[in-house]
Amino acid sequence: MTKRYYFSIRYTPAQADYELLAGRCISQMHLFMVNNRQAMNRIGVSFPDWSDVTVGQTIAFVAEDREMMIGLSFQPYFSVMVNEGLFDISSVCEVPDNALEVRFTRNQTIGKSFLGSKRRRIKRSMARAELLDAGRSLPVTNEERVVDSFHRIPISSGSSGEDYMLFIQKEFVTERVAANFNSYGLATNQERKGTVPELRF
Repeated sequence: MTKRYYFSIRYTPAQADYELLAGRCISQMHLFMVNNRQAMNRIGVSFPDWSDVTVGQTIAFVAEDREMMIGLSFQPYFSVMVNEGLFDISSVCEVPDNALEVRFTRNQTIGKSFLGSKRRRIKRSMARAELLDAGRSLPVTNEERVVDSFHRIPISSGSSGEDYMLFIQKEFVTERVAANFNSYGLATNQERKGTVPELRF
């Protein structure tokens, strides 16, 4: 298969909020893709230090186009954070041929398990049925879901200004799947199944 290239960003402060910084980095990549249509759905995100406890102190971006990776690595936000001493950024490197493959999947069904989300969905459905006008209280939900380990990464939408969470899970896979990611560099539960190398530094 085609060679792949990556660069990594390491957050240098010891007490940093890694999930928050990951969200900021992913937002920058999202903007880069929106402004460079040839990059859309072709850049994947990898978390080299991922564990059950945290997304880790490092994020990496992966693509088959070396020039695209160089362009992304020079985004102004990254440069500012490096100059402030908050990020260490690597050069663009070739992915080793023997790297294991993983999939980082955005799983929004996890968000539906939280009480606030359940209440919002019930209110919407009741409003559609015009039950709220009758003064009835919200029914009790009884949804049981078993969810594997995941992390929440906060994202701010540039277009709507809304804040929301990306619920992300890691899955080990046996073979490389061609680059096919959503606009946040992640696989999805349905159509986008791209994989990235498991990078370890």
